[in-house]
Amino acid sequence: MKIKLGIFFGGKSVEHEIAVITANQAYSSIDKEKYEIIPIYISKNGVLYTGEHLFELEKYRDMKTLIESCIPVTLVNDGKEVKIVRFPMRKFGQNVINTIEVAFPIMHGTNGEDGTIQGYLELLGIPYVGCDIIASSIGMDKIIMKKVLKESGIPVVDHISFYSMEYIQKEEEIKYEIEEKLGYPVIVKPGNLGSSVGIRKAKTKQEIEEAIDFAMQFSDRILVEKAIVDLKEINCSVIGDYINCDTSVCEEPISTDEILSYTDKYVGNGKNKNNMQGSKGMAASQKKLPADLSEKDRIEIENLAKKTFKVIGANGVSRIDFLIDKQTEKIYVNEINTIPGALSYYLWEASGKTFTKEIDELVELALKRKRSREKMIFSYEQNILALNGRKIGNKTK
Repeated sequence: MKIKLGIFFGGKSVEHEIAVITANQAYSSIDKEKYEIIPIYISKNGVLYTGEHLFELEKYRDMKTLIESCIPVTLVNDGKEVKIVRFPMRKFGQNVINTIEVAFPIMHGTNGEDGTIQGYLELLGIPYVGCDIIASSIGMDKIIMKKVLKESGIPVVDHISFYSMEYIQKEEEIKYEIEEKLGYPVIVKPGNLGSSVGIRKAKTKQEIEEAIDFAMQFSDRILVEKAIVDLKEINCSVIGDYINCDTSVCEEPISTDEILSYTDKYVGNGKNKNNMQGSKGMAASQKKLPADLSEKDRIEIENLAKKTFKVIGANGVSRIDFLIDKQTEKIYVNEINTIPGALSYYLWEASGKTFTKEIDELVELALKRKRSREKMIFSYEQNILALNGRKIGNKTK
């Protein structure tokens, strides 16, 4: 019997379209003999839809027509299974469309990688692919993530962070702290976004003001990092859980500017910019694969990747991004992406693992975690409110 696999994608995020691309990539590689694949598309205003055309990428050129062909739905746990229910419900006719046995969230950025969708799936009681709530939240929050990594002895670049309101109230003090502790140049980032959104490099006091104002449009918490002048960027993917995980080959992304931009990541050399059908997302970006690394650096990066993955309690597939200071040869962990673009399939294919096999492993990891958690106690069968003769508040029942 096929496993009913619900793919959740889209979402209220600036990375909405990238999630649509990644979900379509995954769909094309999933073993259709093993899984019954059910699309759950989440629109930019948070409405859930299902429909037969949601895995046809070219249909997204005309969103109005696509949405009209879909059915708005909600999910309901009836105590036995999780049902996909038409919403609003019809007075007559069938309202239950299907059921879901395993959820596969493919939602980049806000509301997808930050623990939001994971919390929703936890409440519904569906086993799901990828990191849990805590690991997702840590991975998405660049500021908390760096604190956790640093506390665990994992090297990260020097940085400071602050709230937008703090900056408005103490602008000169914060700029002075940046100059004294970090110096120029620096990288300014929103505290909790991915895919290079809202990021700028600043080399002067005026540029730092502009970069912070820009980042504040995307987040109320700002991260400022010391920039590495002579920089090499390396990415490595990890798959598994906190018990056992493996690393992929490393890649060196090629940027067209001093910072790897959103365009560099998802448009690449521009050939896919106007071709959604052929778009490959992160797989289309320019890169050296495998990266040009010494054996020593490769081993260190692989070890740091596994340690980072395990420190935050990651599960499924992640991509860890590294910075190498070519002057000092020091290696730093930049960040972990808990739902990486294209699910890093191109890194695993270069490592000898097909995308189909990767997806099978991710589903198995989801079911393994579900089995493990079923052995844990989350609530008691005893109802203390039903006990006679015990005081509840100021009353005896």
